[in-house]
Amino acid sequence: MKKILFTGCGTAIATPFNENGVNLEEFKRLIEFQIEEGVDAIIVCGTTGESSTMTKEEKIATIKCAVETANGRIPIIAGSGGNNTQEAIKMSKLAENLGVDGLLVVTPYYNKTTQKGLIEHYKTIANEVSLPIIVYNVPGRTGLNITPETCLELSKIENIVAIKEASGNLSQVAEIANLCGDNLTIYSGNDDQILPVLSLGGKGVISVLSNIKPKLTHDMVNLFMQGKINEAKELQIKSIPLIKALFSEVNPIPVKEALNIIGYNYGIPRLPLVPMSKNAREKLKEEIYKM
Repeated sequence: MKKILFTGCGTAIATPFNENGVNLEEFKRLIEFQIEEGVDAIIVCGTTGESSTMTKEEKIATIKCAVETANGRIPIIAGSGGNNTQEAIKMSKLAENLGVDGLLVVTPYYNKTTQKGLIEHYKTIANEVSLPIIVYNVPGRTGLNITPETCLELSKIENIVAIKEASGNLSQVAEIANLCGDNLTIYSGNDDQILPVLSLGGKGVISVLSNIKPKLTHDMVNLFMQGKINEAKELQIKSIPLIKALFSEVNPIPVKEALNIIGYNYGIPRLPLVPMSKNAREKLKEEIYKM
């Protein structure tokens, strides 16, 4: 059995921007809140962190800040993927040198590739670093799905240890679990499917919801792992309206607004993302205060 990077809730943490770039003080404040509320890992510079519109220098500063703030209390995992294999290697090496505990590597987007190409892409990156890698499957954003058969091949690579499965296809998750067993840890990439994925052998979630409800998200997984299925189910069902509001517009538009609502100075998303519409914001605010 391969090393499990974390069991429970990993927060796909948002990045606060201001006129000077990344607001590192506010970023530290959110990390501290996450740790105090019991999250099990933090994922920086991912989709929710708006890595696609961050400069290399901003990514370095953000990753360094997360590693130093966490100070070994919980794992820090850095998003280092891309659609250029050589650039993904450079970013992965950079993150490794900054002291992260693992890497989240998304499938190539836009140029995409074949399933054979996916295997070669991940194998080439994995051979250049020693850190554990979480493969990130999110076909709704990338236009490319990792098949269960490809997952099986990837699971044979020593430092590819997990998959963040955000296809929304539970039949596919079941097939990955069947083919890969303990050689590939499965994390839900969808907040509305945490319990279904856990029921198929998943070890947790990489979550957007936990940015604003870290304890609830952690508890949901923890209760399930303790065999308290009904209590976990109640939290999953209770959270659905808020999850729906958090994805009423393109992520991370709503979660950044949610952080502003609960008292953080998280600013607005960078173009091409735009601030949340007024009606959607009111609905989001209503759901936050219901919880």
